[in-house]
Amino acid sequence: MEVNVRSMFLMCKYAIPYMEKAGGGAIINNASGWGLTGGAKAAVYCASKGAVVNLTRAMALDHGAQNIRVNCIAPGDTDTSMLRNEARQLGQPEAAFLKESADRPLGRIARPEEIASTVVFLASEAASFVTGAILAVDGGGLAD
Repeated sequence: MEVNVRSMFLMCKYAIPYMEKAGGGAIINNASGWGLTGGAKAAVYCASKGAVVNLTRAMALDHGAQNIRVNCIAPGDTDTSMLRNEARQLGQPEAAFLKESADRPLGRIARPEEIASTVVFLASEAASFVTGAILAVDGGGLAD
């Protein structure tokens, strides 16, 4: 909860006054697909990421009048060292774990740059009318 929720709350708390003085801005929080649905053996993680989702929605309501857009990405499994460490923590062979993680409509896990490009979009003028949105970037995993 400290890392996944409190850190985002504090970042926003201290950044928003500067954004207000600048005439607005964009905040993009990082949740997870498991913040939108439950996951086995991850109750606290799911709860913390669900809190980020609703923190995002509430802040979008609170700060829209200051031209501050608040959105959230909810990535699915992404090819990072964190995902590979999860396999080891669960005592599963890495290759099998990654193959299982790719079980989604697009048939693969995300590349970090795919998640990053979604953040760039939400921060850009192309998303100037987007606030309070939770964007699942998961290869269709939640569509299942």
